[in-house]
Amino acid sequence: MRIDKYLWCVRYFKTRNKATEACKKGHVKINEQQVKPSREVFPTDKIELRKNQINYQIEVLDIPKNRVGAKIVDLYRKDTTPQEAFEHTGLLKYSKDYYRKKGSGRPTKKDRRDIDDYLEDGEG
Repeated sequence: MRIDKYLWCVRYFKTRNKATEACKKGHVKINEQQVKPSREVFPTDKIELRKNQINYQIEVLDIPKNRVGAKIVDLYRKDTTPQEAFEHTGLLKYSKDYYRKKGSGRPTKKDRRDIDDYLEDGEG
């Protein structure tokens, strides 16, 4: 099975086209080598995939015939991604707060709703 189809079948990408684009951009490696979307996948292959700033590490256990349900995905792949990769995304959320401090600039939609709710409560 092709690598782009495999990644779509085991639900790492929502569409096969997105899986193909990731392969073309070099975000997918099989056994430490960058691959084209047409590269065949076999059991025991080790896939490294970069998606949403996380480096996933997957081991192929079996090849599905079609796209599989989320509950049975673990029959076809073993996710060996270290926990530190997921913790890194939590730190990225904190760094984004640094760029726009609360109270600076225009209020957000949520801020405006909170202000409106406060003003309505004060009148009645």
